[in-house]
Amino acid sequence: MRTRARGLGSLAVSIDGLTELWDRLFGVQPDPPPLLVLFTAALALLVVAARVPWRIARNAITIAHEGGHALVALLTGRKLRGIRLHSDTSGLTLSAGRPTGPGMVFTLLAGYIAPSLIGLAGAWLLSGNRITLLLWIAVALLLAMLVMIRNFFGIVSIVVTTAIVFGVSWFAPPEVQAAFAYTGVWFLLLGGVRPVGELQTLRWRGQQPESDADQLARLTRVPGLFWVGLFGLITVAALGAGAGLLAVPLVDGLTR
Repeated sequence: MRTRARGLGSLAVSIDGLTELWDRLFGVQPDPPPLLVLFTAALALLVVAARVPWRIARNAITIAHEGGHALVALLTGRKLRGIRLHSDTSGLTLSAGRPTGPGMVFTLLAGYIAPSLIGLAGAWLLSGNRITLLLWIAVALLLAMLVMIRNFFGIVSIVVTTAIVFGVSWFAPPEVQAAFAYTGVWFLLLGGVRPVGELQTLRWRGQQPESDADQLARLTRVPGLFWVGLFGLITVAALGAGAGLLAVPLVDGLTR
């Protein structure tokens, strides 16, 4: 009887633990202060605009860029060979399959727009105050990407990034989680736009003949400038939509 009672007690503890974890993951956090929304937007803009902070933080954009290539390659039936992240903030995703056709086109198209679209999805989650859920989804995606990393610097980058996001999601108080999440999403939205301009500058100088836009031009016979323009249109649209979602607490605070 004691053994059975002990077993039932352990089961109750396990259920309570799972319930607590579920509530923590899918629970709704309080509305952030309006000033936090403004401060995190200004901080992200400063990082994107300043040369030295951008060179460091751009690794996060590269992770999202290469992750976009990898995800779409898998979704279109291509075989993912591996991902490399380099210390100069460049990256490379290798996949096997038909060298032409829609699968290859969508795989190439995904890279430059991935950070902005991920940022837009994050803004949607934040608009519903799902801050912890956003952070845990980020951890899951980073861990999934880690499996396909094929160089040492890439492994270190993913492990460090994952550790930071997980540490904030598990140990930080709600206010810190909110500040971290809002800064990260603002950075993805704003930081997704800058590489498109950098891409066209490098193409104009003839320094990037194998860019995603130029590969798309060879595959589709549509000029590379069109693809750069499409990248820019999507990233700017995502920034506008994401900013509207993130500004909800600010608008609510002003109308009260």
